[in-house]
Amino acid sequence: MRKNVLRSALPAVFAMGLLGSCVSTKKYEAALAENRSLVVLQDELTRQKAELESERARLQQDKERLNQEKADLASEKASTEASLRTNLNNKNQQVDKLSADLQAREARLAEMQRILEEKDKAVNSLRQVVSNALLGFKASDLTVDVRNGKVYVSLSNQLLFKSGSTKVDAQGQEALKKLATVLQNQPDVNVLIEGHTDDVPVSRGTAGMQDNWDLSVLRATEITRILTDAGVPPQRVTPSGRSKYVPVDPATTADARQKNRRTEIILTPKLDELFQILEKN
Repeated sequence: MRKNVLRSALPAVFAMGLLGSCVSTKKYEAALAENRSLVVLQDELTRQKAELESERARLQQDKERLNQEKADLASEKASTEASLRTNLNNKNQQVDKLSADLQAREARLAEMQRILEEKDKAVNSLRQVVSNALLGFKASDLTVDVRNGKVYVSLSNQLLFKSGSTKVDAQGQEALKKLATVLQNQPDVNVLIEGHTDDVPVSRGTAGMQDNWDLSVLRATEITRILTDAGVPPQRVTPSGRSKYVPVDPATTADARQKNRRTEIILTPKLDELFQILEKN
């Protein structure tokens, strides 16, 4: 606006210069020079103003961009914190669940340990009762021991059978009936009867037998009948024959073969409670 005022004033000043003889040419030229300086100054100020307005607009854009970035970072921070809280809660829940599972497993293991200890105690007690009931027989003919958590009553064929026979001798029947008396008072004990032979084949033409399989099975079945007839529930007794394939002594001497000709009565306490725990696992 100042520039416009100056420019509009120039004609008047010029006219006054022509009309007024008191204004010198030197002063006129000085006024024109000053006017030109003012015009140049106004142009420079206008340019600087435009630059400042451009800089202001750029700064405003930068401010808006920074504010947007700040808002984005705040949103990302909030989202990250929420995600971390969710993950932490999930991890805590997993830890709590694992801890509860571990405690439950430890409780089941403790229960299994208790049952196994009770079973071992019952097995040792059963061995002692059976041993006491069969004290009158020779150690070479009858042994009672514990193997793999079971009571093994091993009876030699010398005590039970004559050579090639499936009929139990009187002394053997006496031993089996004493054992049956014990088993009647042990309702939680299963009975497995295993017949064993030596490696000598049965004589050809032996009635009802083709090989040592038949001989071992028939002897086990005969002992089963004696025990069940003496009062042991049949549901608890299982006869089986192992033929010559599980020898005590693998040698082929007469002494080794005598050891291998035997019947083993395997007494196993029922483990229903333990099996139930195992199924839960």
